[in-house]
Amino acid sequence: MASPFVFPDVATAADVGARAATSSYIARICLLMEEEEDVHDEHPDHPALLHAQQTFAQILSSASLSDHAAAAAALPKDTIDNPDMFTAVFFKGVEEASKFLPADTDCKLVSCGQPKEKFGDKVRRDRHGAGHEEMEAQVGRTSKLPTAELEEASARDLFDEMMLRGYDVCSKGVDGLCIDMDKKKTRKKNRARWERRCTKVVDLHTLLIHCAKAVTDDRTSADLLLKQIKEHASPTGDATQRMAYWFAQGLEARLAGTGRQVYRSLSMNRTSVVEFLEAYKLFMSTCCFRMVAFAFANKTIFGAAMGRSKLHIVDYGLHYGFQWPELLRLLGARDGGPPQVRITSIDLPQPGFRPANHMAEMRHRLSNCAREFGVPFKFQAVLAPWETVRAENLNVEPDEALVVNDVFNFRTLMDESIVMDNTSPRDVVLNNITKMKPDVFIQGIVNGSYGTTFLSRFREALFDQSALFDMLDATMPQESQLRLVIERDIFGWVALNVIACEGEDRVERGETYKKWQVRNQRAGLRQLPLNREILKMATDTVKNHYHKNFIIEEEQQWLLQGWKGRILLAHSTWVADDSCSGCSGCYWIFEPCKGKMDHRTELRSSKAGFFINQTTLES
Repeated sequence: MASPFVFPDVATAADVGARAATSSYIARICLLMEEEEDVHDEHPDHPALLHAQQTFAQILSSASLSDHAAAAAALPKDTIDNPDMFTAVFFKGVEEASKFLPADTDCKLVSCGQPKEKFGDKVRRDRHGAGHEEMEAQVGRTSKLPTAELEEASARDLFDEMMLRGYDVCSKGVDGLCIDMDKKKTRKKNRARWERRCTKVVDLHTLLIHCAKAVTDDRTSADLLLKQIKEHASPTGDATQRMAYWFAQGLEARLAGTGRQVYRSLSMNRTSVVEFLEAYKLFMSTCCFRMVAFAFANKTIFGAAMGRSKLHIVDYGLHYGFQWPELLRLLGARDGGPPQVRITSIDLPQPGFRPANHMAEMRHRLSNCAREFGVPFKFQAVLAPWETVRAENLNVEPDEALVVNDVFNFRTLMDESIVMDNTSPRDVVLNNITKMKPDVFIQGIVNGSYGTTFLSRFREALFDQSALFDMLDATMPQESQLRLVIERDIFGWVALNVIACEGEDRVERGETYKKWQVRNQRAGLRQLPLNREILKMATDTVKNHYHKNFIIEEEQQWLLQGWKGRILLAHSTWVADDSCSGCSGCYWIFEPCKGKMDHRTELRSSKAGFFINQTTLES
């Protein structure tokens, strides 16, 4: 029969869990104790330490020690072996001690409703009783702030430089890079000839397609093919080897069923802001894709604001905001003075501490940039799912020129393969844009069929990524560390998501520009003819400043961008089909319309503010 509990007035183990809130306070005390131990280790011969050690040695060697041992032996064995009892005694002491603490102390016993923890649980505990996961989480929360502050401090100058000087900063050093690339072409050709004579030629494209086919029904063959691919793939090899490396990562994750975990791990463990900005500068200086996209949108917005005193831009997906400084510069130099500019950025809520912090930083930088160019400027952010943002949430004013802008972001909206019963988020967003009745809707899309079956989208991604990696190989040194950052943080994780993820975890869902054209028309949007001046500007810039294999084409009123005949991106402009009844903002694109001067007089500002799950930032 078990012995009776020795301390009947102490709470049992069932009540201990309710006091788990004190563990964080105890953990802090233990961390301080560990710091003191480190100090003692550094000064073992300190006189004060030797004196204290001698005193305790006398106590331990005294006769009273044997009395304590005898008393311990007299205790029932069940009580000694019961760690819950001693834990309960400890918390009882904490409770008694807390009565003597000041009333305003942070150390309070709070009933958290947590289940009790039994001795022998698999959760790893440290010697102070705090779980390592809890301790790491606490340390992580406290250490992220200074780390983020230091990183932002080192990136601030680079941000400001890129904001204010834009293309000039990105193009700095490109001439030297081109000369260096020309010198290496001959060595690269000679080395390639020598490698072809000495090594066995392996068709990685064919191996990748065969492996993708085997993934669905022949696991053994898929493993063998994947092993062969990994033997010849390399993140630092030629264009095909680098592309195959990331495709092998995706196939391996798909075979193991860990696509979601691998993709999230890659997206969370991205490079530092400073290194990414340096890589972004290199990418902008050697690749025309972003430059053409920004110039196309900014020139279109500038035309829509002609003769208007107020300009309201609704932008889906702000990112780092590098598109807007050039537009602010153009508006600041406009004849007759700049208009009042308001940017409403619509973006998804970010997880973690201070989810709106990124938007606050962008507001600060863009406000400084607008001040530099003498442009009256306001910024507001809407953090909500894009399909929930409607015209009445934007506080549109009747005398504003309203422009809706998207540069390559709608590719991440879910399509019909996920949402079957209701209207897809893509169509909902387009319908909402139609109801906004903008002066112009500017759309930039990633051209690709990624919403199909696995094998079809694998082939599509293989062709697209082959063109992109070949473009990097032709415009950047092979040993460039910044090129590795671009391949990992811009292209690599896209390929990984397309290959390894399914369902809602697959966020890369590009569609062809022809499918987007059908979607837009179905939503009540009407396509506008391309501005010939903008088309000529883009063509001349790419021809004179970028690699000869970049292509700029026009088809069905879309401005197309690509590499070596592969169309990768497309741009177009739209208006609501019933909005062209004399709007003053569209005469610069096509023939003037007849009718009422303002087609948005029925829109009124929402007095209730933004709806739930939204955060607003205004300056």
